[in-house]
Amino acid sequence: MSDYTPSELMITSSARALAGERVVFVGVGLPNIACNLARRTVAPDLELVYESGVFGARPARLPLSIGDPTLVSGATLACPMSDLFMYYLQGGRIEVAFLGAAQVDRYGNLNSTVIGDYHRPRVRLPGSGGACEIAIHAQKIFLIMPLSRRAFVDQIDFCTSPGHLPGGGRAALGMPGAGPRLVVTDKAIFHFDAGSGEMVLSSVHPGVTVDGVQAEVGWPLKVAGGAPATTEPPTPEELRLIREELDPGGAYTRR
Repeated sequence: MSDYTPSELMITSSARALAGERVVFVGVGLPNIACNLARRTVAPDLELVYESGVFGARPARLPLSIGDPTLVSGATLACPMSDLFMYYLQGGRIEVAFLGAAQVDRYGNLNSTVIGDYHRPRVRLPGSGGACEIAIHAQKIFLIMPLSRRAFVDQIDFCTSPGHLPGGGRAALGMPGAGPRLVVTDKAIFHFDAGSGEMVLSSVHPGVTVDGVQAEVGWPLKVAGGAPATTEPPTPEELRLIREELDPGGAYTRR
């Protein structure tokens, strides 16, 4: 199991970042696999929370959506979505939330609404759903999305979910959550500078160069310590769990 796909590296890197966490707000797809992998490895007490109103989910298979019945079987709690958002998310009880989007800027602000002008968009996207509230209220945000110049832009076309905002805007607006802390991509990993809130390249994946990452980002990158680390590849046990237990059909991990 020495060979692995970019998706598998994204999953294992995200899972390792959950070490020591207790409550995570997670969507379907790669975040779901990452969180279930973390619970089998570095975070055995991790509670999975889904937007549809499920707390402490124990899905027996990969859910097809946040409304998949497999999320309810064995879960600690199933409640109305309004209760989940009010008492858990807005109550400050969500430690980590995974988000993704069509566009992200250097401050971790996310766009999942439109590409182009809002009133005459080239592409109309699904919109916020609960992402805006999650970005505001979760204690911290982890982003997971493929790296591309089309997605990592100097200026997003619409701010659906606030990240750090330029100039420390989160604090000025009274947002309770700390905002984005981590971005995991298929080529590199980023963290955010505590002072400026700007994205900083902290790790490149094996075989990837800083120039290769910069080519896919629409602003001049800051690099941690002058030179990034190299991301640790998946272990044989992590790959076994992904391929045999979490995604045996390779629906999310074959690429």
